[in-house]
Amino acid sequence: MTTAGNSPWHRAEDWLAVALLAVMSVTPLLEVFGRELIGRSIAGSIPVVQHLTLTITFVGAVLAARTERNLALSTASFLKQPWRQGVRISTAYLAVAVIACLFMASVQLVQVDYQWSEVVAWGIPVWVFSSVMPVAFAIITARLIYHASPAWSGRMIAACGIAVPVLLGLVPDLQHSGLLLPLGILVLIGTALGMPIFAGIAGAALLLFVYEGTPISAVPGEAYRMSTSPMLPAIPLFTLAGYILAEGGSSKRLLGFFSALVGWMPGGVAVVTTLILAFFTPLTGASGITILAMGGLLLPMLLKANYREGNAVGLVTVSGSIGVLFPPSLPVILYAYYAELTLDRLFVAGLLPGILLVTVVAAWGAWRGWFEGATRTPFQARELLLKIREAKWELALPVVILLGIFGGFATLVEAAALTVMYAMVVECLVHRELSIVRDMPRIAAESVTMVGGFMIILGVALGFTNYLIIAEIPMQALDWVRSMIDSPLWFLLALNVFLIVVGALMDIYSAIIVIVPLIVPMAAAYDIDPVHLGIIFLANMQLGYLMPPMGENLFLSAYRFEQPLTRIYRYTLPYIVILLITVLVITYWPPLTLALPNWLAL
Repeated sequence: MTTAGNSPWHRAEDWLAVALLAVMSVTPLLEVFGRELIGRSIAGSIPVVQHLTLTITFVGAVLAARTERNLALSTASFLKQPWRQGVRISTAYLAVAVIACLFMASVQLVQVDYQWSEVVAWGIPVWVFSSVMPVAFAIITARLIYHASPAWSGRMIAACGIAVPVLLGLVPDLQHSGLLLPLGILVLIGTALGMPIFAGIAGAALLLFVYEGTPISAVPGEAYRMSTSPMLPAIPLFTLAGYILAEGGSSKRLLGFFSALVGWMPGGVAVVTTLILAFFTPLTGASGITILAMGGLLLPMLLKANYREGNAVGLVTVSGSIGVLFPPSLPVILYAYYAELTLDRLFVAGLLPGILLVTVVAAWGAWRGWFEGATRTPFQARELLLKIREAKWELALPVVILLGIFGGFATLVEAAALTVMYAMVVECLVHRELSIVRDMPRIAAESVTMVGGFMIILGVALGFTNYLIIAEIPMQALDWVRSMIDSPLWFLLALNVFLIVVGALMDIYSAIIVIVPLIVPMAAAYDIDPVHLGIIFLANMQLGYLMPPMGENLFLSAYRFEQPLTRIYRYTLPYIVILLITVLVITYWPPLTLALPNWLAL
């Protein structure tokens, strides 16, 4: 199914991921149908689905480690051999050391769960679900060692990291030994050089808890809190739906529709490209996925229409992230949950800023295309009607999602499960472009891999965030900021700069967990509307995806289009300038964000 080999062990992992995702998809559907048809729900289904989110997270992280797809900075790509190989082995050593500590901590947690003998539902004890953590950490450790070097000598060096937790355990009074600061600096350097981000955040959390004298089992204990979230199960389900649509023919049908709708405009192909990517980014859950999945379709189309390569590559790279404010965007869902905001109000608030972002990118790309002599197609009403008929199922999807979320017919998780069912029916039964037996297992495994790659970051980031709260860091930071900045306008400007830097160095999901607890009380002190703050945060973070030197989409675009990174910087620079101006407009003009939800009284 996945690309990492076809051994029996790999197939077993894939099928486990598929089975978990299948149960997680079907259970909310049974809940909806049972409630609506016979007036009865399935007892215990909600906690089981929530705990399956935890299980899928760690199984997906194992799959991501198999194919080296755990999120990390690509700093080492700037280095030349043999420095690159030395850095790779060193960061693997550090990651192995951190994850070995996580393994020990999670074993302690499972022992506590086993002693308490609490039951989740259906007679399944809590320790069955929490046991997935030490097993996953053990497998991830083994795979990090294997991928550290093609030579066994390099792998042996990386494997020595396993001894680190044992050696630290021999240090008397580690809390006051003076080792924590040097170890923290090593973790920071390792993360900057390409150690998996989840290992970097977990390493920092472990050291901070040791400093506070708190048992390190608190880190996996906080990761277990994902199983209590009523919203997080929607993430793997919406991601699966997006993958199904992307793997089927939905992209081509939507491409035909948008081409017939706006392809006649000067530079219309650029508008088509922007709309397609803005449509798929909220569904796939990550902007990089849309670049990798759709770039091969859209870039040749732009070049064929006489767009210059620089403008075409820049447009696809930038458009991959501007749909982040539209339903059912996973970052919006996460932000609403951790900032304790009403989800429907946040989604409605993001509509006009999201449309503005799409408009400015499409307009610039269209103007550049028109200036460069790009071709366009004549408008034909009959062709448009034909394309509407072909793409009617895809065009109806946003209505299905919005009705599910906002219409009161289903919870967020149930709406996500309905979206999965809808996508499967469209692709497997209506258009018959995918086979349930042949294609769905592969798509589900790929979906779980992507989900695990970023949700394991959420798990360990919860531990880091918990330390910040215990240590009252948000309040201390608020006192410092208020002593330095008096004006709300200057605070917003400083916030913009800070968030763009964060977006360039940290993925949006971990940033939500780590940064939101810091900025929410600060914004409240300056009387900034919390919904407006959410849109400011998300708009700045999508811009951070594109900021040199570390913007994630820049690296993915360089990989997808086989271009030097410096050239990608140059191609995207005009778009970055335009988006920066737009983000400032969103920041300093609150009615753009708040007028629509206030009008609807949400």
